[in-house]
Amino acid sequence: MTIGLLEITGATLFALAVLHTFSTRYFEHLAHTRTAHAGIWHLLGEVEAVFGFWAIVLVLFIALAYGWGASSEYLDGLQFTEPMFVFVIMVIAASRPVMQLATDSVNAVARALPAAPGTAGYFVSLSLVPLLGSLVTEPAAMTLAALMLRERIFTAGVSSRLKYATLGVLFVNVSVGGTLTHFAAPPVLMVAAKWGWTTEFMLSMFGAKAALAVLLNALAVTLLFRRELGVHSLPQQSHSPRVPAPFILLNVLILAAVVFTNHHPEAFMGLFLLFLGLAEAYRRHHDRLLLREGLMVAFFLAGLVVLGGQQRWWLQDVLSRLDETTLFYRAAALTAITDNAALTYLRSLVEGVTDEYKYALVAGAVAGGGLTVIANAPNPAGLAIL
Repeated sequence: MTIGLLEITGATLFALAVLHTFSTRYFEHLAHTRTAHAGIWHLLGEVEAVFGFWAIVLVLFIALAYGWGASSEYLDGLQFTEPMFVFVIMVIAASRPVMQLATDSVNAVARALPAAPGTAGYFVSLSLVPLLGSLVTEPAAMTLAALMLRERIFTAGVSSRLKYATLGVLFVNVSVGGTLTHFAAPPVLMVAAKWGWTTEFMLSMFGAKAALAVLLNALAVTLLFRRELGVHSLPQQSHSPRVPAPFILLNVLILAAVVFTNHHPEAFMGLFLLFLGLAEAYRRHHDRLLLREGLMVAFFLAGLVVLGGQQRWWLQDVLSRLDETTLFYRAAALTAITDNAALTYLRSLVEGVTDEYKYALVAGAVAGGGLTVIANAPNPAGLAIL
């Protein structure tokens, strides 16, 4: 591949976006010290706005350097289905009917465990819910788990150590927990059709190891903070009226239909409009919908798609000519600065790789999915909620 001005500019802007992601606190500081332009500093201090901002810079550069036709052609060649899907699934999964069902289920499982209710609920939220992501997709699992943990942990005055540990384990477990099927985890979804990976294959190759990793991670953090959890992790009592079972069933059916049509935006966006209509008609069964948070996350992921489209030239070169063991660790490390779905997709474009190579690439990508906010597509959703 010929490396030109566009590729170099795209890589430079991507590096600046990654650096910006780790510098948002500085912009928040500017918003409080330089109040004349507090609005723009607040915007640049939002993690979810970072990649969208630098994506706009890239699009403007292409338009100025090569003409608007080249810029629009570049955007037309990209796929924005994933940002749209994450927005829709995040809003629906965070609705009161779905959350009531999920919370009741978690509490029922927690009561069966030999531990205090709050501690058991914390463990289930970090283990069972991420594994549920293999059925309802990772973004939905991230939304459900983050909302539960926000009520149990993040609003309870716990230590920063517990908050960071919880966030890290949540990111990792959602990334790993979605690998029991071929459609739930973005890095698996990107390669499943081309490599012929089915749910049966995922269960046989990843299933037991992924489930064990998720359970061990959740158990380790629960044991490490068991004393603090015993004091602060009691479930919050909801003061909202209970949602009737038929309305819960209707919303769950809409959620299932959205998951089933996750490759077809014209279908799941229509279902989303149906959901919004029902939410408006039955306001008494809904709290505030997470529309702003969902849109910000979609903006983040869309920016990642735009910037990621110009990283193929160096990513494929970095991942070439590696043995399986080295590839696993290299993929996990690169996932910290690139979306793991983009990583697996770009490498899948190369023909003639072995089955061992494919396994090492995907395993490394999902293992590193909790390293940073940008490492896995659902991570911004969890961060926006927490």
